[in-house]
Amino acid sequence: MEYYRLSAQEVLKEKNTTKNGLTDEEAKIRLEKHGENALSEGKKKSTVQVFFEQFKDLLVIILIIAAIISFFSGNTESTIVILAVIILNAVLGTIQHIKAEKSLDSLKSLSAPVAKVMRNGQKTEIPSKEVVPGDIIMLEAGDLVVADGRIIDNFSLQVNESSLTGESTNVDKYASDITEDVPLGDRINMVFSGSLVTYGRAAVVVTGTGMDTEIGKIAGLMNETKEKRTPLQISLDEFSKKLAIAIMAVCALVFVLSLYRDMPVLDSLMFAVALAVAAIPEALSSIVTIVQALGTQKMAKEMP
Repeated sequence: MEYYRLSAQEVLKEKNTTKNGLTDEEAKIRLEKHGENALSEGKKKSTVQVFFEQFKDLLVIILIIAAIISFFSGNTESTIVILAVIILNAVLGTIQHIKAEKSLDSLKSLSAPVAKVMRNGQKTEIPSKEVVPGDIIMLEAGDLVVADGRIIDNFSLQVNESSLTGESTNVDKYASDITEDVPLGDRINMVFSGSLVTYGRAAVVVTGTGMDTEIGKIAGLMNETKEKRTPLQISLDEFSKKLAIAIMAVCALVFVLSLYRDMPVLDSLMFAVALAVAAIPEALSSIVTIVQALGTQKMAKEMP
């Protein structure tokens, strides 16, 4: 429903609420019906899945094959060393992935932990995830808007909606009615989740929470979008394949030359395997990540 085209009284009637807000009982019922006021995330990979994905790299597969050859050749020490390097690299990659996810989660935890609402006719603070459609939110300068809503009382409210519209300038908000169809950025009688109140104050009736907000629609599209590899990842994969082919070709040539020089087959094979293990950069992706991090830090220090 296009709430911005309804009057404040019509929205209050539609949401079956008043300026005094909801009762605790009604809020509890609506919370069970609509769910928590939070963005749902796409299915995350488990730590075990992330760990085993580290072994999909072609160069790592070659090292695993080398470890198997070493084991059946009786070189237990070489097998242990190769497997230790492979596992250590997988653990490092898994730790990097987990740290990245924790960084994102820590940023999410900074967004509006509480909201000021009218409950039982009194202004009170509740966890933002307990806000439900029909709640009356009291906004003041410095508050983060926790849900989409229609302004019913306005006192010179200004909001920064850059997180949603990309516009860096503050937007003046009004409680006036809008009759025509207008784009999101021109819906001046509405406030949207994720926006920042920069000036004034207002009373707002909540029209949408969680995934039913405008920013929730964006999150839904992101969850449906399949993860794409970056150009750097694609380049590294192509380089790894070419490098693997070159290494295998050189190792095959060394194996043939060793046999030509009348070396025992097992010794020739182990010599070729040792060459492959020495030539393969098993931590290539980790090294690139570290170099990028160091480069970013250097650039940050150079900035005025």
